[in-house]
Amino acid sequence: MDWHAVKQWLETTSGLDMDALHVHAGILCQVFVALVLRRRLSSPWPWLVTAAVILANEYYDYHYEIWPQRDMQWAESVKDVWNTLLIPTLLLLLTRFVPGLFRKAPSETASAADPGQAGTDTGEARKLAQQLH
Repeated sequence: MDWHAVKQWLETTSGLDMDALHVHAGILCQVFVALVLRRRLSSPWPWLVTAAVILANEYYDYHYEIWPQRDMQWAESVKDVWNTLLIPTLLLLLTRFVPGLFRKAPSETASAADPGQAGTDTGEARKLAQQLH
């Protein structure tokens, strides 16, 4: 069974069209590579490996199937790369430049909600803070 047959089998058994499979493949590839390389999604390495895999797949597709109108085939390949790399690119950029979106918000503790709950009233807390500085 060659790679093209595997992809057709995935399309048939999953019930998803190839465009949707490209989106899923891009995300799964990036996360898998990050796990294998033990890198965060904010590292460029999972994205670079994902991009290389995607480009290799499109190179294979472009040379496996020869369409009568090569310009249409080229446009389809560009669309496939776009579909596959869009979300991995967004994940890379967001985790790298807006990491707060992916961090758990600090939980409000009892002492933050009501200083008296922690066993120290606000006056004692201020005195303690002044002594430390």
